[in-house]
Amino acid sequence: MRAYILLLVVAAAATYLLTPVARRLAFSWGAITAVRARDVHHEPTPRLGGLAMFLGLLVGTLLASRLGFLHSVFDNPHPVIGIVGGAAIVCALGVADDIWDLDWLTKLMGQVLAAVFLAWQGVLLYQMPLLGVVAWSGRVSTFVTVLSVVVAMNAVNFVDGLDGLAAGMVAIGGSAFMAYSYLLTVSTSENDYASLATLVLALLVGICVGFLPHNFYPARIFMGDSGALLLGFVIAAAGIVVTGQIDPGSVTTRVSFPAFLPMLLPLAVLVLPLLDMAMAVVRRVGAGHSPFHPDARHLHHRLLALGHSHRRAVAIMYLWTALFAFGAAALVRWSTTTVLIAMAVGVVVATLLTLGPLRGRSLRRQEAP
Repeated sequence: MRAYILLLVVAAAATYLLTPVARRLAFSWGAITAVRARDVHHEPTPRLGGLAMFLGLLVGTLLASRLGFLHSVFDNPHPVIGIVGGAAIVCALGVADDIWDLDWLTKLMGQVLAAVFLAWQGVLLYQMPLLGVVAWSGRVSTFVTVLSVVVAMNAVNFVDGLDGLAAGMVAIGGSAFMAYSYLLTVSTSENDYASLATLVLALLVGICVGFLPHNFYPARIFMGDSGALLLGFVIAAAGIVVTGQIDPGSVTTRVSFPAFLPMLLPLAVLVLPLLDMAMAVVRRVGAGHSPFHPDARHLHHRLLALGHSHRRAVAIMYLWTALFAFGAAALVRWSTTTVLIAMAVGVVVATLLTLGPLRGRSLRRQEAP
């Protein structure tokens, strides 16, 4: 685990130091988010944070390739190439969108290209333990992989609406996922604890942690599509590595439940973004608009409408993410009954904080003359 923590810290430091550079480039290239009716920020803000995050990911990957502990991960370089190369594609796509505001079809085609490149390099979701599917054919596996990656990218992009929200949620969910992946690797391997999924998740958490000091409210820079698409792509890739390539027959009886249901954790990590995206699609299509038609009715907008302040709304979204992500990850150590009881208590507490009397204070302050 020490090697993964080292890589997390290095990725965080690189991202933190490179973000001011990305901010200056955003001003030079005109990648500025203007104030729109649906936005919650009050002045134009640069939005190339994803570029610094990708460079942080790249620095961490290069360092990992030099660590003897992880040599087995790089024995077959294709999955690493698929993840880093696909991340480069989505980052470049996001940078172009941050500068020129691409149309939705061009962005979708770029996302599919990145997902196809990932699958081409061998990172494929060829089994689905959650559904009892042992294996898919090559074409079906590729299709499901591409679909999963594109959905994850757009889910993170949809939820990226408040300062520090998307990066913090992915950092929290990624931390739970990293712990799960590491413990599962320890349980299924006798001597070699090197894991591509754990490595990728450590770097993912690192780039989020390094970016957050620049992105907390009031943000000095936004991650933009270059960052939101990157985070969705990387966490989807890590989920595919765990879900599609774990050998259920290699696990012990105690960990067989989480090993047979590894898809549970990626879904738990992205439960709020996926819910937000599903509600938005239904809402927009029902109103006769494109699923990509922007509006101000996302979950974070609803929290603000309930009377929560900007920071409290973000904290509540963090809380719900931690509840689902760490609750799912806990299955690797504790019984299902224990986890469900703890999660039930957590849901009650989170609900009270979401709908309780604290939410009115910010609203009353806003309405005060």
